[in-house]
Amino acid sequence: MIFTVRTTVGQESLVVDILANKIRKEDLSIYSMTAIPGIKGYILIEGDNEVTIRRGITNASHVKGKGIVGGAVKISDLDRLLEAKPLMKSIKEGMRVEVIAGPFKGEKAKVLRVNDTKEEVTIELLEAAVKIPLTLNAEQIRITTE
Repeated sequence: MIFTVRTTVGQESLVVDILANKIRKEDLSIYSMTAIPGIKGYILIEGDNEVTIRRGITNASHVKGKGIVGGAVKISDLDRLLEAKPLMKSIKEGMRVEVIAGPFKGEKAKVLRVNDTKEEVTIELLEAAVKIPLTLNAEQIRITTE
């Protein structure tokens, strides 16, 4: 059974590490844990039952509230989250993005062109005084919802 556990936003990976150590020490029947990129404040834990998972997350740092959110999650509900999508297929002209690497890290931008073969995007920084197109590797940007 898979359960969703609420955590402090930005601490998902740390919670997984903390719980992994605790589960090893207590020899609990918890099989897997994951922090899914793009889902902030939650991790997924697979175990025998809810009681075992509750025992595993009790008194763990950065687990919020009662921990488990709702009931068991069906694998079919997770398909779209766990499916790997090609990065270049998800980037379209006109999208808002954030630069996550290089000298313009943290800057917001708009996609002007997408070069699928070279896996590059040409962007224009939104807050720049002079609009100059920049060509970056697609791995250096993150699509934003703004």
